[in-house]
Parts: sequence; C-alpha cells; structure tokens
Amino acid sequence: MASFQDVANVRVFETSSIILISPFATRAIHDEFYYNQFDADRTQLATLYRENSMLTFESASVLGAGAIVEKLKSLPFEKVKHQVSTLDAQPSGEHGGILILITGALLVDEEQRPMNYSQAFQLLPDGAGSYFIFNDVFKLVFG
Repeated sequence: MASFQDVANVRVFETSSIILISPFATRAIHDEFYYNQFDADRTQLATLYRENSMLTFESASVLGAGAIVEKLKSLPFEKVKHQVSTLDAQPSGEHGGILILITGALLVDEEQRPMNYSQAFQLLPDGAGSYFIFNDVFKLVFG
C-alpha cells in the first residue's frame, strides 16, 4: 500500500512550541508523488485517502476513498500534466496535521494553453508513521 512516507521521509520538527515542516518534504509529497501519480494513473491515488476523506472538485464534494477515485476517474480528460508554481505548508492542529496550498497550471489532452488551478490538502497522520489526505479542495482559476 503506497503512502506519503514511502515516497518522502516526511519530517515534522518541533522546537519549543513551534512546529516546522520541511519544505522539501511537502514538495516531495506533491511534485514527486501525488501529481506524478495523478498524471499517470488516477486510480492509484486511492491508497492516499481514507473512508472519512473528502474531495471538493469544482464545488462538487464526495466522501470516501472509493467515491473520490470514481470522481477522479470520471473527469473529462485522458491526459493531464500538472505544473506546480507555488507550494505553501503550515502545521494543522495539535495532532501533527499539515495544511498545503498549491497553485499551478494544467495541460489537458491536446490543449496548448494551460489552465490555472489552486488546490488545498489537509494531511493527517495515519498512526503508522505516514500521512493520508483528509481534505482535498481543487478549483480552476479563471480570469
């Protein structure tokens, strides 16, 4: 079963009461795994979600890993390539969660002009040393 821990040694450092998240870890999670996997085979993302995970894609929300994968499979394009422009991360909650905001551009199918997007993830520890996606919000940015 794939997990974020398998791909990047995600480390959350605690100094006094301030928690620092390695920028390398968050970039590795998304640039080197999530988006590469999304672009290659969206069905393989199921292991990153749980039954209490929620995806909101263009204002339509679905709950649960199975429903999320079905939604991702139903998207009206065959090929997609994500180009990440920015990635910001913050600690989220007292239990070691991570909030990630990404902006970038998408190239879909044979389209020559990229579409801008924004995506937010809330990652939570799974209790086994890895993280899972608890919340995922995706929005195309027009204008």
